[in-house]
Amino acid sequence: MIGYTEIVPPRRGSDVQAALDAVSSEFPTVTEFEREFPSLCFALATGVGKTRLTGAFVSYLHLAHGINNFFVMTPNLTIYNKLIADFTPNTPKYVFKGVAELSVNPPAVITGDNYDQRDPASGLLFGGVRVNIFNISKINSEVRGGKAPRIKRLSEYIGESYFDYLAGLPDLVLIMDESHRYRASAGVRAINELKPILGLELTATPFTEGARGAVPFKNVIFDYPLGKAMADGFVKEPRWSRRRTLIRGSSPRSALSKSSWKTASGCTRA
Repeated sequence: MIGYTEIVPPRRGSDVQAALDAVSSEFPTVTEFEREFPSLCFALATGVGKTRLTGAFVSYLHLAHGINNFFVMTPNLTIYNKLIADFTPNTPKYVFKGVAELSVNPPAVITGDNYDQRDPASGLLFGGVRVNIFNISKINSEVRGGKAPRIKRLSEYIGESYFDYLAGLPDLVLIMDESHRYRASAGVRAINELKPILGLELTATPFTEGARGAVPFKNVIFDYPLGKAMADGFVKEPRWSRRRTLIRGSSPRSALSKSSWKTASGCTRA
C-alpha cells in the first residue's frame, strides 16, 4: 500500500492510465485496474487477518493522506455483521485497538441498515473518519430486474440520495472484502458508479470462473498464498482426521473394506 501511494498519491481527478503505467513499472503483476478507477487486489490466504488489514488500510490512508471516507463491501450477511462488530469500539476484535490517533475520535460506522437515518453532514453524529459497511448480496437483490438500489433513493436529510452524496465526496475509498464472490455482480456494477479515488480488493481466491475456466485477476499487487502463510506460522497446517463408518449389518472390523474409512470431510480414503 505504501509503495503504491508513494507512486500514485490517492486523490480525485488523477489520470487512471498514467497511474496504471506508473504502478505496472514497479509491480509487473498489475497489468490492468479492471475498473474505471485505480483498483488493486491483495491476494491473501484465508486466516491471515484480512479484517485487521482492512482496519490498517483505513488507519494508514487517514493518517498519511488525510482520507476520511471509506465504503466497505461484504459478500453476505454473516461477514457484514462480523465486520460491523470488529469496527465497533470496545469489542474483542476491534480493528483500531492501539491506534492512538483514532482512540479519541473513533471512526463512525455507517451501515446498510442505518445510513438513511442520519445526516452525514452533522459533526455531532459522525467522527472525522466515516466507514460505510454494506452487504453486496442485499444490493444485488435490490437491483434485480434493472431496478435502482435503495441507496440511490432520495434522502430527506441531505436532499439527495446517499449514493449521490458518496459519489460527490473528494476522498472516497472503496474496500471490497472477499471480492471474488461478487466481482461481476449487478450490485457491484452499480457501486462502481461511485467513482472512488481508490479501490482495494481482499480475497484468498484472485480469480473468477468463466466459461473457459478460471480467469485470474489482473490487478494483484500483493500475493500471500496459503503455503507461505503456513511456513510463516500465521496459518496452522491442516490435519486430516479419520473415522470408521460401520454400516448396520456389515462385516466385523477385520472384513471392513477401505471404502468404509472416511475422512472428516466426507471424502473416501483410498
